[in-house]
Amino acid sequence: MTEKLRKILIVDDDRELRMVLYEVLNRQGHGVSVAENGTMALEIFEKNPADLVITDINMPEMGGLELLRRLHASRPELPVVIITGHATVETAVSAMKLGAFDYLLKPFPVDIIVEIAARAFAAGMPKKDGGPARENNNEAFKKRPIVGTDPKLARVLQKAKSVASSKATVLILGESGTGKEMIARFIHDESKRREGPFVALNCAALPEGLLESELFGHEKGAFTGAIYAKKGKFELADGGTLLLDEIAEIPLHLQAKLLRVLQEEEVDRLGGKSPVKVDVHVVATTNRNLEESVKNGEFRQDLYYRLNVIPLTLPPLRERKDDIDRLAEYFIERFSRQYGKDVKKMSKASCRRFVQYGWPGNIREMENLVERAVLLSLTDELEPWDFWDEETDGAGLDIAPAYPAEAETFPPLPAEEGNGALTSLRDVERQMIMQALQKTDDNRTHAARMLGISVRTLRNKLHEYRSQGLID
Repeated sequence: MTEKLRKILIVDDDRELRMVLYEVLNRQGHGVSVAENGTMALEIFEKNPADLVITDINMPEMGGLELLRRLHASRPELPVVIITGHATVETAVSAMKLGAFDYLLKPFPVDIIVEIAARAFAAGMPKKDGGPARENNNEAFKKRPIVGTDPKLARVLQKAKSVASSKATVLILGESGTGKEMIARFIHDESKRREGPFVALNCAALPEGLLESELFGHEKGAFTGAIYAKKGKFELADGGTLLLDEIAEIPLHLQAKLLRVLQEEEVDRLGGKSPVKVDVHVVATTNRNLEESVKNGEFRQDLYYRLNVIPLTLPPLRERKDDIDRLAEYFIERFSRQYGKDVKKMSKASCRRFVQYGWPGNIREMENLVERAVLLSLTDELEPWDFWDEETDGAGLDIAPAYPAEAETFPPLPAEEGNGALTSLRDVERQMIMQALQKTDDNRTHAARMLGISVRTLRNKLHEYRSQGLID
């Protein structure tokens, strides 16, 4: 039986499709809201946060990709399904990079939406109550444990635990992809505020005009488009923890206002008449050298000192050699379970390559690399060519992108002929492969290089398609 009390937001400028999807999902017991464009969807979402968003791409005022980007800036765990009648490889790639849960080409059988909604809810990404992104759940943290026994990491965790229950501002430093947000969550979960909200804001993900409102909130009528009062992230995090990710990206004029909030523990909403008291433990992260930013006049010195009360520096993955195998094993097990695959381990050759590789993108790079390898693998053991181009040495090289860098050279994807005319992410993948082979006159080496996958992976995918009767 389909689980009830889930909230779904449908966004499409096609009224007929909105109503069809509304009826189908409403009959499943879900609470369904509709919007005709991204701007309206954000307004609805602020008042009534959804567990799942289904959105068209091309709409007036604000399209689906921009809506996806803005939703994930504050709710990265929110599943968003993209639907479009004008699919191209470029839009599919953009949607996947922005974190879309799935991607469908119109027209499609409406019952597929019921299946996708069930998968999204089964994945455990949204909260059951559809409330705002509190994420004080130690559930999210348990799903993404901090893996490793490296002494440098252990010292960071010990220090983080010792300061977790204080109100001292914590500044987490480290290269991109080292797990700074996970340390912030660890601090929250080890603190006396663990039952309060954990609210995260990526300061680089929002344009300057929206950042001030997101941080401090606004009153109705404060500016054009402010049709209702809105709490900022500081108010939403009251009694809990606020993560200011990529703090160095905040513009100078907002840095002064942020400093005042940290010092006075109160916020002034845009258009507000009186300040609002807040009780928030602030954790900030950055991959930039803030001392250099201060010297260059890009970051206020007084704000830097206010943030840098408890500095924590995460080591890059290349300095945690003993943790590389453990992390790889964790990601293999996680993605095998997620995608229903039977991948058990890496080969000895792959383990050697992983230790030798420099990991410029750190843990995030490994996570993406293992996910792709597990998803495309047809065996239970991952070889080096499942991760890297088999024509290179695999160690110390730049990883090829998962999709073509010149995606715009591909023509729009046609709808599948037959039942339902459905195009999913798997269909997009197959059509990308067939188009690459067509463009390279069936040269598998050139096609694989264009797609950013190994020749072996391409060969395996073609074998899979033939066994399923999808190609001759």
